[in-house]
Amino acid sequence: MQLPISIDPSSTSTLQSQIVERMRALIEQGGLAPGAPVPTTRELGKQMGVSRNTITSAYETLIGQGYLYTERTVGTFVCKTLPDEFMRPHDTGLPARTGSPYRAINLPLAYTGRGPPGLHRPTPAGITVDFVFGRSSARSFPEKAWRRILTDCLGGASERMSEYSHPGGIAELRQLITSHLGPARGMVVSAEQVLLVAGFQQGINLAGHLFVGTNTPVVMEAPTYRGAAFLFESYGSRIIAVPVDQHGIDVGRLPAARVKLVYVTPSHQFPTGVTMPLHRRLALLEWAAKAGAYILEVDYDADFRYEGSPLPSLQSLDRNGCVIYLNSFSRSIGPGLRIGYVVVPRDLIRPALTVKSLMDNGLPWLEQAALAQFMREGSWETHVRKLRHTYELRRNALLEALRAELPGAVVSGAEAGTHVYLTLPPGAPRAALVQQACRALGVGVYPLADSPAWLYEHLADHERGLLMGYTHLSEAQIRRGIAVLGTALAAC
Repeated sequence: MQLPISIDPSSTSTLQSQIVERMRALIEQGGLAPGAPVPTTRELGKQMGVSRNTITSAYETLIGQGYLYTERTVGTFVCKTLPDEFMRPHDTGLPARTGSPYRAINLPLAYTGRGPPGLHRPTPAGITVDFVFGRSSARSFPEKAWRRILTDCLGGASERMSEYSHPGGIAELRQLITSHLGPARGMVVSAEQVLLVAGFQQGINLAGHLFVGTNTPVVMEAPTYRGAAFLFESYGSRIIAVPVDQHGIDVGRLPAARVKLVYVTPSHQFPTGVTMPLHRRLALLEWAAKAGAYILEVDYDADFRYEGSPLPSLQSLDRNGCVIYLNSFSRSIGPGLRIGYVVVPRDLIRPALTVKSLMDNGLPWLEQAALAQFMREGSWETHVRKLRHTYELRRNALLEALRAELPGAVVSGAEAGTHVYLTLPPGAPRAALVQQACRALGVGVYPLADSPAWLYEHLADHERGLLMGYTHLSEAQIRRGIAVLGTALAAC
């Protein structure tokens, strides 16, 4: 270990005194934490170009002052409890860091943000049943198979880990994704059209880099995912909010003027959960062709449909090369994997790959290789099939409990996906009040205003709405949580 300290040969202070002073400062400023090891006298002497005896004397001084201690045959460490004088303020000779001159040097930033997407949400203290959106089932994670595959991949990792990966992703995984998309989504695409990204958010960011600039018109569903809305805003876009009805985005209310990009979630609209039917998909594609717009199809819940067959993706119906398809393994394996993929039209392969290489130099190789093997041996398809069955049972438990406890409530999006949108019965209080009552009873429920959803000016239409994730909960937890929701609603 090397320490960021140096000595001044021209100083009137002795070398030993300078070393003591520098190390004291490093400890007091937190550079060396209590209990942290320090280099041996031989190592530090070699680093600083001084004799070992000088370092030994400096260490002995610091030990005497209560800054260091030694464990025989183990090493020298920073004391876990520092001297009382350390607690007194020291005059460093520098202006206070709390003042504005330091922070204002390079401010304001071009974009300071309206807030994070809201997907990272630890369970609050005291919550035993949490209907939070975006979590996968931890117990369903294929830990045994994943550990085996990682070990297999590490067997030949030395060459791969010592070089940069292709920015679009490893070739085998891209090819396996195309093989999956054919039968699953009706898409006939080449591996060159597939770019691996760090989940949905980076895929949306890639589209933003490609299409959005200052005052660029971008059509978005209303309500929609705020992580996308805020990102497009960060590039200076002018967002055109188009309401969602029971069939998804209302094509009849799309603007007549030219638009650069349209963001939609047709398989399971976020957050309302509705599925865009075939006639609406064809109408949207026809409008995009006339408007000269690209469609960003975020197909995030396509793998989990419980009633009927999944509809063909917009990309598979596209005859004008205007659909950019985005999906991820976050729902099937887990958000922590951070691997998704974008499928771009052929005329966008080169610019998309260029932008992707500017964003990063490829995703971590090991996770890509493991996922490729997981898919190649058929384990991923088996895993998704089991998940679909498990999630359907949990969906059924949720619907049965809601019918028993909240007979006047309306559920949207239950035929697919990993969440439902619940509208509380007529006459119920605002969802925010119900959330408070449930939290006091140990259950987490989330109004749209306290979720990753972006509401634009339509908040009043959703004041009784709750976004409810359920796939990470057991059936018993779901029934208990909905019973508490019914109790809280009655109390409110």
